[in-house]
Amino acid sequence: MDIRLARPSDLPRLHPIIERAYRGDTARQSWAIETAPPATPRTSIAALEAILADPAERLLVAPDPDDAPIGCVQISDRGDGRACLGLLCVDPALQSGGLGHRLIAAAEQLAATAFGTRRMEMTVISTHDNLIRYYRRRGYRPTGETRPYPVPLDPPQQMVVLAKALAARKQLG
Repeated sequence: MDIRLARPSDLPRLHPIIERAYRGDTARQSWAIETAPPATPRTSIAALEAILADPAERLLVAPDPDDAPIGCVQISDRGDGRACLGLLCVDPALQSGGLGHRLIAAAEQLAATAFGTRRMEMTVISTHDNLIRYYRRRGYRPTGETRPYPVPLDPPQQMVVLAKALAARKQLG
């Protein structure tokens, strides 16, 4: 399976996968979710289109044999050799098969070559211990920084910042 840049034509098929992975009953059944997900949508097609249009963003997709997306990951250039990894998801029916690991590796490589990234950061809900352990196995470490969860929840949640050093490989030309 080749991980590739997302295309506008991918978004109508990708959006429901993101929602299933982050929201609703399927998200509650995931090994990565340890608290009930919010009821609000995770994203929208318009937000995904904005990612594709932004030169400081990249959205990678993992397609199935029919070229339909089954997972994705977003990279956001923050400048000064830093990028943020986000929106990592795999269709819940296909989790635990190594695709998330491959998406992370592809995102790190693209961030290093496209943006000259030397430090990849991400945020994870502080109570998602399984997910934090997953990222630690991939070399991400807690920075000690926390941020508020981006939407109001009851009880309120905090996001921990994890980071990993990358070898920058900025493309020439």
